[in-house]
Amino acid sequence: MAASDIIKLLPDSVANQIAAGEVIQRPASVVKELVENAIDAGATDVSIIIKDAGRTLIQVVDNGCGMSPTDARMAFERHATSKIAAADDLYTLHTMGFRGEALASIAAVAQIELRTMRRGDSIGTRLAIAASRVESQEACACVPGSNLMVKNLFAYLPVRRKFLKKDSVELGHIMHEFERLALVNTKVDFTLIHNDVMMHRLLHGSLRQRICDLFGKTLEKQIIPLSTETSLVRLSGYVGLPQFARRRGAHQYFFVNGRNMRHPYFHSAVMSCYTPLIAPDLQPSYFINFEVEPSRIDVNIHPQKHEIKFEDEQGIWQILVAAIKEAMGKTNAAGAIDFDVDNAPEIPTFNPDRQAKAGMDLDESYNPFERGIGIPTDNYEPIERPSATVDWDSLSNNFRRERSASLEEVRSALNIMEQSRPSVRQLGLDELPDPEFTGIATDENKPTGSYITIANRYIATPVRDGLMLIDRHRAHVRVLYERIMNCISDGPIATQRLIFPDTVTLSASEDLVLASICDSLSRLGFDLSPLGDCTWAINGVPSALSAVSPVEILSDIIGRVSQTGEQPDTELFAEIAAAMAKAAAVNANNRMSETETDMLVADLFKTTSPNFTPDGQMIVTTLGAEEIGHLLI
Repeated sequence: MAASDIIKLLPDSVANQIAAGEVIQRPASVVKELVENAIDAGATDVSIIIKDAGRTLIQVVDNGCGMSPTDARMAFERHATSKIAAADDLYTLHTMGFRGEALASIAAVAQIELRTMRRGDSIGTRLAIAASRVESQEACACVPGSNLMVKNLFAYLPVRRKFLKKDSVELGHIMHEFERLALVNTKVDFTLIHNDVMMHRLLHGSLRQRICDLFGKTLEKQIIPLSTETSLVRLSGYVGLPQFARRRGAHQYFFVNGRNMRHPYFHSAVMSCYTPLIAPDLQPSYFINFEVEPSRIDVNIHPQKHEIKFEDEQGIWQILVAAIKEAMGKTNAAGAIDFDVDNAPEIPTFNPDRQAKAGMDLDESYNPFERGIGIPTDNYEPIERPSATVDWDSLSNNFRRERSASLEEVRSALNIMEQSRPSVRQLGLDELPDPEFTGIATDENKPTGSYITIANRYIATPVRDGLMLIDRHRAHVRVLYERIMNCISDGPIATQRLIFPDTVTLSASEDLVLASICDSLSRLGFDLSPLGDCTWAINGVPSALSAVSPVEILSDIIGRVSQTGEQPDTELFAEIAAAMAKAAAVNANNRMSETETDMLVADLFKTTSPNFTPDGQMIVTTLGAEEIGHLLI
């Protein structure tokens, strides 16, 4: 006997909760949707009031057009919207919202109270909704615009409420969302209040003013304007100077037609302009606005509308690269080219006092463009510098601050190592074993004590299975990390007082992170004191890191904690220790003596995990005999 029908239509309340799982992920998502609705309503002044990081209350008050009693009730129905009427309208969008899902999704998981009135009306309406059910609607006195309160978020979806993080983390997400909304709507006044404390009061103005209001006045001198207009796209905004690139916490924002977006492809275009100018682990700041025809983009590919598809991506990529290079060229942001003196070719200097040889015969067959014919140097004196063979591969690669070892350098290292490589008898072995090669350092496959540095970045040394290559910076990170963790386990780290305290100005979201971890930083040896307006004084740093820029270390710690969220003390100390180690470790600009190199390698193999950094990057690899053979072909 056939089974009865099993496919059933879900109730609206269940369907709304499913939709809420896609659209409303956390309190910051509610703030985004409500503020975008206020902007679409023509508001020029928006106030956001938060309690308990959005768990208890999210209130958005605007001076927009307001709604009639019928529209107020219809706004909370699924797929009810005033933004579009047909599918073709998706390709001519000029509003932030268009699906009609946000308010219905919020009402399914929280308690809603809306007070709204249109301009010209003498009385407004008050609407109360809980779990998608309208509890009451009545006339009320209110000002023109809308006042929408979301209370007890996820009260009707306890599983989602359980997965909310601590208030400091959720508030950080709200601050990031607020920053994105404020940057893209510079003509709107914004107020943000959390637990009766005003976090921001932003007045309308230019994009540059809004950037400074959000992230501090110091950023004004770190960015340069960008502007270009073509038939495909109009670009405007600001890009950061290369010298102010940061390891973490860089401000990177894309806008398109007044909408925030994330676009990895265009991010790679921006990074390609900075690759020759900054280290690989640094990130520049940028605030770039794209203006294109709405019919040439598709915004309906992500539930939260963060991802946008462009019709002419490749063409815009090239325009973006050209615009950034032009902006940096106008301000000489690229700086002067620093040639490698050690590998520079011999260029003689002209001596005007020297007389030409009398009776010198000219060679009529001389062709200066013919390969192999040099320039006469009778009237030139050579520059005094150590003789060196020109390594054109090394010379061209010198434009990068940090670069990978070239094939020629590896071959040179192999030749040198071959002369100093210990024999089988010196290793105390009858013959070289041939186990399954893994490329990972083991107790049986350790360095023998003969080292050579490549590109001031890698350490090469012979081992039983071949040639071991060690990333010097990552090795130092591992060594410093374990030293710091050992000090933490023994008690608070000693503080080195600074004669002249440093100051650091943070954004509002960064200020919240620093305040939440201030006690943990004190145990790590930092002496910090707030000065107000998101500015902190650095009075002391851990004694082991007194030679490193305290501002750089602190910025790296804040960025790392912002990405991972506040965690229990043990895990938080590990995150901070890793950030401190990375900031203090040697880089390609630091030279090390042979003794220091020996000590670094020895300390590395005393650590608990010499093969990987605390964040999982590989430190050690080994070139086996077969790979070496391929390199020398």
